[in-house]
Amino acid sequence: MTAPHPSADAGHLPPSDAGHLPPADPVRSPLTGYTRAHWELAADRLLTALRPYATPGLAQYRLPGRTGHSGAWSDGVEGFARSFLLAAFRIAGSDGRAGAGLVERYATGLAHGTDPRHPEHWPPITDRAQPMVEAASLAIALHETRPWLWNRLDDTVRRRTVEWLGGFVGATANDSNWRLFQVITEEFLASVDAPHSRAEIDAGLARLDDWYRGGGWYTDGDGRKFDYYNAWALHLYPVLWARIAGPRADPALVETHRARLREFLEVHQYFFGSDGAPVHQGRSLTYRYATAAPLWAGALADATPLPPGRTRRLASGALKHFADRGVPDARGLLSLGWYRPFLPVTQSYSGPASPYWASKAFLGLLLPADHPVWTEPEEPGPVETADATLALPAPGWLLHTTAADGIARLVNHGTDRLPPPPAATDSPHYTRLAYSSATAPDTPPDGAPGPDNQIALLTPSGPSRRGRIHPLYADGRRAASWHVPLGPDGDVPPRIATASVVHGPWEVRVHRVEAAAGTIVREGGWAVACDTAPPAGEHGPGWALARRADGLTSALVDLLGRRDPGVPRRGGVEHAREHNAYGDHSATPVLTARHPGGTLLLATLTVLTADPSVHRDRQALLTGTRATVTADGHVEIVFPDGTTDRVPLAGLAGR
Repeated sequence: MTAPHPSADAGHLPPSDAGHLPPADPVRSPLTGYTRAHWELAADRLLTALRPYATPGLAQYRLPGRTGHSGAWSDGVEGFARSFLLAAFRIAGSDGRAGAGLVERYATGLAHGTDPRHPEHWPPITDRAQPMVEAASLAIALHETRPWLWNRLDDTVRRRTVEWLGGFVGATANDSNWRLFQVITEEFLASVDAPHSRAEIDAGLARLDDWYRGGGWYTDGDGRKFDYYNAWALHLYPVLWARIAGPRADPALVETHRARLREFLEVHQYFFGSDGAPVHQGRSLTYRYATAAPLWAGALADATPLPPGRTRRLASGALKHFADRGVPDARGLLSLGWYRPFLPVTQSYSGPASPYWASKAFLGLLLPADHPVWTEPEEPGPVETADATLALPAPGWLLHTTAADGIARLVNHGTDRLPPPPAATDSPHYTRLAYSSATAPDTPPDGAPGPDNQIALLTPSGPSRRGRIHPLYADGRRAASWHVPLGPDGDVPPRIATASVVHGPWEVRVHRVEAAAGTIVREGGWAVACDTAPPAGEHGPGWALARRADGLTSALVDLLGRRDPGVPRRGGVEHAREHNAYGDHSATPVLTARHPGGTLLLATLTVLTADPSVHRDRQALLTGTRATVTADGHVEIVFPDGTTDRVPLAGLAGR
């Protein structure tokens, strides 16, 4: 097989087609308008845009942008492997009709990348090295395109490919989702009768069991590491492994994975706002709409509780959300960022081709065009139809959504992604008190913690961090945790315990703060951001709010100090530039108080809403929720609609 001329590449779109989309289908897709044709075109455009960045032998893709910590050589392989995954879904999803050009393009790259004498050859697979990640993508792509690519390769190229992938046998992977890269790669080797270790495959699958915490949730390695790796790795790879393994797979184990995926999808569907945006939490957020991958995996494995039309609506909603906001960019590339280039949503391992793990979102193309996920009418996502509150004890989260504005909010009392023993710092994408589908945490370039969704002690060395989160409970509308703030010095470490009670768009946070007298305690609400102009800010004694021009409002209201002036809290709004993935300008309402020493009890209303019936009446917003401390040791809360709840203070006192 030889490299094609670019014009023969099926992924190459004629210039006359570059600005056109397939017609929206208001009957089959009344919510997004998207059909299978939109997904196919999106895949083709991504593959076409990558072609100019291929090396002459097509074995690497050298994209513009910051180099990952593994270096440019590894980044080039990443570009090949992750785009090959996308090409594989496109090829296999069309029974090979998507074009011989794609097959030739990646077969040529494979031949050169696995040839140690070729100048574009790939780095070997060694212990804990980045090529392990890319090997799994190659293995999946080779399996899914087996009739059109693998079976047509020269024996010499197949032998070299097996030798390169075989570097995984006996190698040590990071003890995280990387164990599944070994499972996938070695299972592919088994499928082509190449040397492999069944013991390593079984050990990787057993390690996945070790990390299962119930309710559909895995932690990504030891500790409390809950994030979208549940979606695009820990649930996805078992489905793809079973496809590769076929009759070699243990049916009972496959059924266990399917049952867990089904349970996960019951919850995952709530992580998308009505505008298609996923909740902005965790690492590797630059993979963007890869959050849709498990939706398709559930349909592919017959392991989904969702109606077919809802599966497509949620997945298409995510793809459309980013497309409507300039993703991919004017060059047709996926940048290191969210909407625009924004490095704080990346990690040191992220290279310029890393965002192409978004290729996993195109898994649905493996389902035939006459499958119900493509033919049934779209159904609304759960966030669009009714308000909901879900307690998720495994990760220590509360998820509350509102239909009026379509926002999903995630309250965090259990996920910090800190390894044992705890590190000296933390991540804003894991240790904030809350995340949402409409906001992102502020991430200052100097690494200092932003003020949003945090309660911090202000010291001469800067604000404290949350650090290790110790979950107490997550049940019904309530969740709680405690932490020892990172940063402040002193003979007696301070301690902060927090309970959250949610109802509709409202969250009341009850804090029990132990600190030295005179310490300034700062609490922040949601950061709202936009590109055009700074969000407006208002504040007064015991309250503050920030409002975007479109009405998205973040409010913070003191519920105890305004009635008991013993410890007054001062309201303010902190503005920032280029600290937020959602826009250049961000604003966060804050409340500050001087600690009297001993234990300080605070209760705060925290609101994020785009519902005009909530944010337009400022007086009702500031006074409609009440909290009182009862004689029997509770904080009693009354929400604006009369709903009540109680937080037992005794539950916040222990460690």
